[in-house]
Amino acid sequence: MEDSDGEDSVETLELPLEIIVYILTFLHTSDRKEASLVCRSWYHASQDLRFQRNVTYSFPASAWSLELVRGLGRKSRCSLIISQLDGFSMSRSLLLEVGLCVGSKLESLALPGSSITEASLLALLPRLTSLRKLDLRGLDSLFMSGAFLSREEHRQQVSSALSGLEELDLSDLRYLSDLTFNRLTGCTPRLKRLSLAGCHIAFEFDPYRGCPVGAVEDSSALLSLRNLRKLLTEQKSTLVALDLSRTSITPESLRTIVQVQGLVLEELCLHGCKELTDYSVEVLVKHQPCLQRLDISACTELTARAVVAIAQGLKSLTHLSLSRDWRITEKGLADLMSVSSLRSLDLSECLHVSGAEIVKGLTGSNTAKARLETLNLKNCTYIRDAAVFSLTKLLGNTLRELDLTLCVNVTDVSVRAITTYLQGLVVLRLGWCKEVTDWGLLGMVETTKCEPDERGDKGPRFTRTFGNMGFFKPPRLPFEDRPKLVTQDDLEQFKQQAGASLLALNRLQELDLTACCKLTDSSIVQVVRYPDLQRLSLSMLPEITDASLLSIAWHCRSLTSLALSHCPQISDHGVAQAAPYLHRLQHLYLSCCNNITDRSLLLLVQHCKRLRTLDISKCKNISVTTVDLLQSQLPFLENVHYKYIGGMDLTLTL
Repeated sequence: MEDSDGEDSVETLELPLEIIVYILTFLHTSDRKEASLVCRSWYHASQDLRFQRNVTYSFPASAWSLELVRGLGRKSRCSLIISQLDGFSMSRSLLLEVGLCVGSKLESLALPGSSITEASLLALLPRLTSLRKLDLRGLDSLFMSGAFLSREEHRQQVSSALSGLEELDLSDLRYLSDLTFNRLTGCTPRLKRLSLAGCHIAFEFDPYRGCPVGAVEDSSALLSLRNLRKLLTEQKSTLVALDLSRTSITPESLRTIVQVQGLVLEELCLHGCKELTDYSVEVLVKHQPCLQRLDISACTELTARAVVAIAQGLKSLTHLSLSRDWRITEKGLADLMSVSSLRSLDLSECLHVSGAEIVKGLTGSNTAKARLETLNLKNCTYIRDAAVFSLTKLLGNTLRELDLTLCVNVTDVSVRAITTYLQGLVVLRLGWCKEVTDWGLLGMVETTKCEPDERGDKGPRFTRTFGNMGFFKPPRLPFEDRPKLVTQDDLEQFKQQAGASLLALNRLQELDLTACCKLTDSSIVQVVRYPDLQRLSLSMLPEITDASLLSIAWHCRSLTSLALSHCPQISDHGVAQAAPYLHRLQHLYLSCCNNITDRSLLLLVQHCKRLRTLDISKCKNISVTTVDLLQSQLPFLENVHYKYIGGMDLTLTL
């Protein structure tokens, strides 16, 4: 506008905070983080309580972490994952700062990869009065001496603070014993979730005393079944989730646990419990019929008999994992599809599953049908296009995550079915499906037997354009007898019917095309254009070049993880063009890319300041000196894999 003197004047209007908060509600989390950097008012709007639910801050112990923790003192609540803590002064100071600044606001605390002392943790725990979840997995340094919480005054202080704790993770503790377990759980009387995965639990025989478990008092050397059962009995009114994965639990021991009077479990994880049998599962479903989540993956003695028992006995089941149960066949899967509450099914590495019974169960006369949102068929080598086509059509309204990794018989026909019927997909994994080509991604599949022609005169056909216009007999297109490679004329044809291509999956947040070795720039440049895509793997695609990298960076600016390992044509030139658009990148994999040099690392320092993981193993033109510089310049960088860089055998992992 112009004032009375003819001079230009600018009036700046600042939006009310409430309006900015309302605008931010329409953004994804990653976009909201970027918006918070616009100005101070946008930052304050991003801190609104509605955006702060379930926010977890993850960082390694270091000097700059002290200032970060002090800043978190302004939050009304938060959760922390602090890694690499040790017994030295820096770690002690950091834990002290956590207690002082956020102790009364902390809801969840995890300390992975740490070796803290008992004294450091005992100084912190009494201050965590709002803690709901405590993760101590693998912290052997706390339990090695057996003296943790041995003093009554310490137990009283910790008990006062942790009386409201709901989740306790004690996985992978080699030195957990009856005594230390009782002291700790005695301070947490209202547990809802308990994990003892990977712990050394004596279920039937005490090897230290040479007698059956339960014949003696509490052990100072190991955790016993008798003691675990005692806890379940005491906290049965609140406990709903139990994880005993990777333990040596026996069928009789499992029966003892699930028969605890008054115990009503909703979640049970028994991954890798190799001694369990079909009888174990039958007893389990009989005594715990309210189970909603069940993981019995890698229980290699189970057969289809266990699946039948689950289908008949667990009518409230929502999540089931049967991964790596190699003896399971198709039998029972049709019945499982009648469990209407089922939302997630993991059949990965069930080598005898073809999908036929799942299709049968979903098309049967029974009105109750599973509404699957997640389906994992990884390495089910009997899965073929016909099954994928039927499943996509039947699950099109609900499925959000599909894993077909290593389904080696899947071809472009399956890709076309996915893009037509599963347009709500958020996660798609097609790694190692080596028959998938550019034509499948572009939506230009040859006519293939799959669905009856509407006129019914010449049998089933699967057309190029059914993604947009339904099924019909297509006109003969110019590239009916197509050349091996996609031509420019073909791409022009694609642009006219792109709705049938991978572009139709516009909600994707994760895409895995690892080792789909027939893919080239022709399709990647045209279809990998997803503004919300966060994780992308194009590793082992030898034909893609810097053109694909630049296109991905330009069209997929929400990327946090990008895998390009074993892509020999990716070079410094591509990184130079792409890096300015990859500000959100946290994980980058470039191993065996020999055209990547020190120049690329310097560009990452300049543009990708949030990088946490970098794999440049076997990149022969990268020097150790530049790696050291990278480590010093990027504050969030935790893992740098650089074995055999510069032609040398450097096996260090920072």
